[in-house]
Amino acid sequence: MRSTTYLYLSSMAVSDILILLLMPLDLYKLWRYRPWLLGDAVCKLSQFVSEGCTFSSILHMTALGAERYLAVCFPLRARLLVTRGRVRALIAGLWVVALLSAGPVWALVGVEQLDEGGVTECRCTQYALSSGLLAAMLWLSNLYFLIPLCLLSLLYGLIARRLCLRRHTHRDNAHRQTLRMMVVIVLAFVLCWLPFHIGRTLFSMSADSSPDLYYISQYFNLVSFVLFYLSAAINPLLYNIMSVRYRSAVRSLLNIHTGLTDELNHRAHPSPLTPSHSSTHL
Repeated sequence: MRSTTYLYLSSMAVSDILILLLMPLDLYKLWRYRPWLLGDAVCKLSQFVSEGCTFSSILHMTALGAERYLAVCFPLRARLLVTRGRVRALIAGLWVVALLSAGPVWALVGVEQLDEGGVTECRCTQYALSSGLLAAMLWLSNLYFLIPLCLLSLLYGLIARRLCLRRHTHRDNAHRQTLRMMVVIVLAFVLCWLPFHIGRTLFSMSADSSPDLYYISQYFNLVSFVLFYLSAAINPLLYNIMSVRYRSAVRSLLNIHTGLTDELNHRAHPSPLTPSHSSTHL
């Protein structure tokens, strides 16, 4: 589990964990979104982390697809270019780009007062609506979804073509296994996030069009809310199903944990025949 592929997957796992940690807050929003009692900072931060982690996952999948393309189609060049140190630096750069891309969220959402009674809600701000920031972030979000999807389709198509044209080797079998795993992960990501982007687009169009679009967008939002967290929770299951190395690493980790637990229990409850409990008197 020390290959560069698993460096990307580990970083994506961090993103998934952060998304799952936001679930209680989103459930609270569904339960009691008015009045908003958690303050402006929590409102902005939760949306920022959500957007940043989403952008980060997309960038990681795209970078991993490019690396797999180099490894299969240009193996000698990949050995020179793809090192663990460079991959770590690239992953750090991907996180920086993702968080910077999510930066406008701090002005996009906030706690707004709805009426003179002082009822507040965590929502899109009037500034974002009037300045066009909401529309710009919508375009950015859609581009983050569509452009990587097109690139990954091209890269994985070229990889599959190269593997089909040359002889089968043990290394090619490993490449095929990794390729299958990544294609399944990308497909799961697309299925989980497509309703989200459709709902966002319909919501932005509903302001200047028929109210029916607004209600349709709300149905998409309900579906995308479930799929949003499913996309974060499903990746470990896919890794376990698709990757033999992942299953072996999980078993090893569980065995180590079991061994440490047994050792601690043995120290806490030693056998009565141990030297510490034997008689020292003649």
